[in-house]
Parts: sequence; structure tokens; C-alpha cells
Amino acid sequence: MTEDDPTDEISDIEARIEALAEIAERCRKYILASKIAVGGGAALLLITILGLLGMGQTAALGSIALVLGGIVSLGSNVSTLRQTESAIGDAEALRSQLISRIDLRVVADAPMKLV
Repeated sequence: MTEDDPTDEISDIEARIEALAEIAERCRKYILASKIAVGGGAALLLITILGLLGMGQTAALGSIALVLGGIVSLGSNVSTLRQTESAIGDAEALRSQLISRIDLRVVADAPMKLV
């Protein structure tokens, strides 16, 4: 291998892509949990307003806090997911560029071995 050989750099980029993919997956899970929190908080608020379960002001404040917390978490994780997906795309483009610089050879002249 020569000094110009980008295989180590390609390996580093692939490790970075894997780490970013894990971050993206975690963001997707938090986004789902945030959507559930917003929906559950809204449902609890509606139930409290209609007085169906006889809950008081504490339930109303808790449901409002749940909705607001879910919205904040949703926005934060959507933003992080977009940035992470952008970073993954950049890393994949760089990896592709490095792979294209490697002098790949087709091994067509080698005889077939039967084991």
C-alpha cells in the first residue's frame, strides 16, 4: 500500500457513517416518543376539559406540560435528524470520491478454481 492509499481514510469514514446512522435511529425513536407524548397530552387535556374522569387542574397542567414538552422534543430531534442525515450524505459522497481514486483492477484472467 502506498502513502496515497485512502483505505484507512475510507474505513474511518465508514465508522463515522455507522455512528451517524445510530444517532439518526435514536432521533427517530425520540421523534416517535415525542409524537406519542403530544397526542397523549392532547387527549388527556381534552378528557380533563370535558370532565369525563373528574380530574382537576393538576391533570390539565400536566397534560399541557406533556404537549409542550413533546413539541419541544419533536422539534429538537427533527432538526438533529436533518443535520445527521446531511452529514451522512456528505460522508458517503467523500467515501465514494475516495473509492473512485483507488486503482481497482478487474481480475478476469485468473483461472476458476473448483474445490
